[in-house]
Amino acid sequence: MGGQNRSEQRTRNLRELVFSAVLLVTLGLWASTAHSQTDAKDAAAKRGRAQFAQTCAFCHGPDATGGRGPDLIRSALVAHDQKGELIGEVIRSGRPDKGMPAIPATDEQVADIAAYLHKRALEALQSSSVPRDYPAEKLLTGSAALGKAFFEGAGGCKDCHAATGDLAGVARKYSPVELEAHMLYPGDKPKSAVVTLASGEQVRGIVVRSDDFMIGVREDSGWYRSFSRDRVKVEIHDPLEAHRNLLDTLTTAQVHDLFAYVNSLK
Repeated sequence: MGGQNRSEQRTRNLRELVFSAVLLVTLGLWASTAHSQTDAKDAAAKRGRAQFAQTCAFCHGPDATGGRGPDLIRSALVAHDQKGELIGEVIRSGRPDKGMPAIPATDEQVADIAAYLHKRALEALQSSSVPRDYPAEKLLTGSAALGKAFFEGAGGCKDCHAATGDLAGVARKYSPVELEAHMLYPGDKPKSAVVTLASGEQVRGIVVRSDDFMIGVREDSGWYRSFSRDRVKVEIHDPLEAHRNLLDTLTTAQVHDLFAYVNSLK
């Protein structure tokens, strides 16, 4: 009986030893992969900095904070870009109406420049430190009257917001710096979807997954349901789509005017 117990104990010890070894190897591989990915990003940003210096710095400044051309570190386009898809389009097509020529660039060069700009934007965000009590006077360089006209007219802001509704007293809720930040970057709001099945049944909920093959939503009841895209009709509502589209077209003057108006809603 004693021999059997010792045998079982040795077996348990061996299992624990094997498990520990496997765990250590797995953690080591994970750490190595994460380190490799970080190294790859750093290398891409380094190449992108050199490429940027050759083709972009003469207008946008050596550190991308602006010169003859605009500041790219705080650009809405850079903020919305994921892997160079927006930045690449501007580089290759240019903006003739603003004096920017088209620049031929390979996919690799675009990806490297995008990596550099994203790194610079992150550095600027991490190093920025604007006091909460930053005086509104330094931000109020626009016209509240022009901002109101834009809000109710060309800007289309009144289609989703109302000065006497969701924005009533908004300037009392935030400091000037926080208010401007909320105005420009309102944060994430979930997308919703209506999925129509072949039977005519409609499923509504918050989008959890959406790609070329599947759509997954979480209903108000909490149930998660997913469907093949080729078998259903999908209508997705993005509450921030109009806001993002507007950000891409706003001029600096319009931003200042809008903020002056929103800051008056006390």
